[in-house]
Amino acid sequence: MIRGGKGGRNPLKNGLPFEQRADFATVISKVPGYSVKDDCIIFEGKDVARLYKKNKLYSKLLKPLGVDVEAIVSKKLLPDDAVLVLINKTLYIVEVKFQTVSGSVDEKLQTCDFKLKQYQKLMKPLGLKVRYVYVLNDWFKKKEYKDVLEYVKSVGCDYFFNELPLSYLGLPVPND
Repeated sequence: MIRGGKGGRNPLKNGLPFEQRADFATVISKVPGYSVKDDCIIFEGKDVARLYKKNKLYSKLLKPLGVDVEAIVSKKLLPDDAVLVLINKTLYIVEVKFQTVSGSVDEKLQTCDFKLKQYQKLMKPLGLKVRYVYVLNDWFKKKEYKDVLEYVKSVGCDYFFNELPLSYLGLPVPND
């Protein structure tokens, strides 16, 4: 799958298919070779990533490593999912946004620049890179989202439609 929603032939193998209310642990557990145990993402018996949902980013990653969150940011951000890929030392903030009618999610897409910078400040003491990515449903393919989707890319954030490619995350892709 390439950015912008055009994809490979086997979405379960090449990309993580999301549905409304799906979380990362549920989605990746369906991919052959992957499992999730105690917020560790395992591929073929090897620990490849950590998963932090909402407040767990603070309680399981930042606080235990001595990061003084209050000294860095004035308000906590709570990610849908944060995936720390061990091999590339990158924290992926994954926000799933599914719409069926116009609403507040429209404007939330425009906040990715601020949130990316906040997460970058938080991860700097740990030497981690940060990527911010939306998984959107087809609602956002409408022409009225063209400008906001261009904006998302222009500020260094990404988006995909309905699935998130394993290769984007730097995670292993199962063999055929």
